[in-house]
Amino acid sequence: MLDSVQIFEGDCKKQLQVIEDDSVHLIFTSPPYADQRKNTYGGIHPDDYVDWFLPISKQLLRVLHPQGTFILNIKERVVNGERHTYVLDLIKALREQNWLWTEEFMWHKKNSYPGKWPNRFRDSWERLLQFNKNKKFNMYQETVMIPIGDWAKSRLNNLSDTDKHRDESKVGSGFGKNVSNWVGRDKVYPTNVIHLATETGNRKHSAAFPKALPEWFIKLFTQSGDRVLDPFMGSGTTILTAYEMGREVIGIDIMPEYVQMVEAEFTNFQKRLL
Repeated sequence: MLDSVQIFEGDCKKQLQVIEDDSVHLIFTSPPYADQRKNTYGGIHPDDYVDWFLPISKQLLRVLHPQGTFILNIKERVVNGERHTYVLDLIKALREQNWLWTEEFMWHKKNSYPGKWPNRFRDSWERLLQFNKNKKFNMYQETVMIPIGDWAKSRLNNLSDTDKHRDESKVGSGFGKNVSNWVGRDKVYPTNVIHLATETGNRKHSAAFPKALPEWFIKLFTQSGDRVLDPFMGSGTTILTAYEMGREVIGIDIMPEYVQMVEAEFTNFQKRLL
């Protein structure tokens, strides 16, 4: 196995204990959602989810670098006709565990196919919750800037007096809502809504997400040589992507077949380099 790759098979609650304190710069993971993936991970009842996750998050808090970031991809489910509160309960519990809930991103699934139930439509989004140990954390916003778009040709060429003066940012050096500051620029910062299609090939996993999803967060919160951890690595999308981007990686999964599959992927990667 490559020197900058560590893969562990087993329950992450136990396997995380071998990782050094304050050594991981980004944790990006999508644990089994409540009552989901029963055939592979057994399923956790929504009422038990918080108690199940807190021993894991305690270890994650220990291994995360003081300026590192934890991104949790998770979604509520419907129980007895209403949304269960286990995600909201988990957020509150993590805050009590000394995590800071610093931001929430939304992944808009651009290719969700239609669906209808008696009292709802199909979900086409998922949460990506950001947690940190400290208020000051590493964040490289310029790496995810996007083209400003054609709207600028008309909008920025016809500024009102209000556009030129209103709402300068009161925090940091951001531009706030002073629209005139964007004149002459070809890129802007994105919103906290990420528009990506779902993974259709599924990489032999029941819930694989697209490579572009972890890639966006790896660019935003890490630099070359930083360490990225996925304690529920599944088919390995996060750590394979991070490794290709020049990061050190740690992956953990309880399913032997996924561990073997990801190890084979890294072996093939190494062969291609020879």
